[in-house]
Amino acid sequence: MLSFFRRGLARLAIVSLASGLVATGATALAGPAAADGGDQSAGGATARLGGMTDFGRVTIEEKDGSRWSVGSAGLFEMRTGQGGTLSAYCIDLRTGARRDFHYKEVGWDQSSLHNNTDAGKILWVLEHSYPRVAVAELAEKAGAKGLDRSDAAAATQAAIWHFSDEVTATPAAADAKLLTAYLLGRAENLQEPKASLALAPSSVAGRSGGRLGPVTVTTSASAAALSLAPGAPPGARIVDKDGAPVTDAKNGDQVFLDIPAGAPDGSTELTALATTGVPLGRAFVSTDGPSQTLVLAGSSSSAVSAEASASWAGKGPVPAVTVANDCARGGVDVTASNEGDEAWTFDLRDVKYTVAPGETRTVTVPVAEDAAYDFTVTGPNGFEKTFRGVLGCRTAAPGTKPPGKPSAATAGGPATDGPTGSTGSATTGGDLAETGGSGATPMIAAVAAALVVLGAGAVFLLRRKRTARG
Repeated sequence: MLSFFRRGLARLAIVSLASGLVATGATALAGPAAADGGDQSAGGATARLGGMTDFGRVTIEEKDGSRWSVGSAGLFEMRTGQGGTLSAYCIDLRTGARRDFHYKEVGWDQSSLHNNTDAGKILWVLEHSYPRVAVAELAEKAGAKGLDRSDAAAATQAAIWHFSDEVTATPAAADAKLLTAYLLGRAENLQEPKASLALAPSSVAGRSGGRLGPVTVTTSASAAALSLAPGAPPGARIVDKDGAPVTDAKNGDQVFLDIPAGAPDGSTELTALATTGVPLGRAFVSTDGPSQTLVLAGSSSSAVSAEASASWAGKGPVPAVTVANDCARGGVDVTASNEGDEAWTFDLRDVKYTVAPGETRTVTVPVAEDAAYDFTVTGPNGFEKTFRGVLGCRTAAPGTKPPGKPSAATAGGPATDGPTGSTGSATTGGDLAETGGSGATPMIAAVAAALVVLGAGAVFLLRRKRTARG
């Protein structure tokens, strides 16, 4: 028995050590971060994941011929903080989705679609299927007379999984099969949609007595309202390229912050607000922890916001910092610039970096897949920026199949089955909202914790035994 505990603890130690090395490994230098959605803090829609609204059963066949089924393949509902409603499909089949986790709108480059050559076909499916297109119209086009909302959602999800996870996904309902075949036979690559609202870059710097920027506004709204945070220095203004004051901006407009000469060294925030529908096909990633990546299928009119910070000084270093998930490199790009006349040195995970006057440098911080990160960069004159997020760049690998049946009562819909013919035991599933994926992660964590406790107990008993012998 003791040898069993020792083996279990040793394995746990190895896994923990490997995870730590990936998450905190040596920091690497990288090229400039990508634009349009590449800045993790640039803004956009945020929402909380709810349950499922329309769903049906879908059978999954992997490339190796193995088969398993998903009992609740279909449409998720998300709610924004201002009461708006979003609907979304899964683009990460083998990862569970967590009810009440917070999600953030990002560009494809910061999601599991970053290297998917069929990402544009997923957008085509969204544009030409449910809920964007009425069920009656889809039934006529696909020759599926008995099609209902559940069938339409399951068929659409099955078609999306074909492109997002490279599987053969077949709905159980005959009419749903017809719709999936119709979608797959016509899908073509479309261009990635722009953000609902973003400011890029999200951090600018410069001298007092001049203009800081430009900051480019991207939005699907007709216009976004602009404002400066309370406490901005007297005389500070938001202006256009000609120096004229502006209070709102359209998509593609560039704005600047005009800081008066003699203003005390400091910083402020530029805020953009808009009410708009989020464009179909935008990716949504969890900011609370591992949870499957989603793609937007529908949106009510929702309030969205974006912020950009601005720092200035009369002399010395003047820093600006942005971050972006770098899915190609498997980490987080931290881009630091210095618009001052003296060098600026900052700490990042116990490593010091110096940015010369006029220089911009990007550092890639390695982060494990599905791992959360949280770090702060500081500078002169009270400069401080904290960045938090989760790196979710890859779909789970084939073979990561659900081991059992999470509880439908907490999942918001029927549960996911394990591989066909498996004997995996049932699990409660916690707060799992299901479209693929499983409750395996919390179960594994519980088993690991139990092993640690039992192992500690075994060590205690062994020491008592040795003491008694002595």
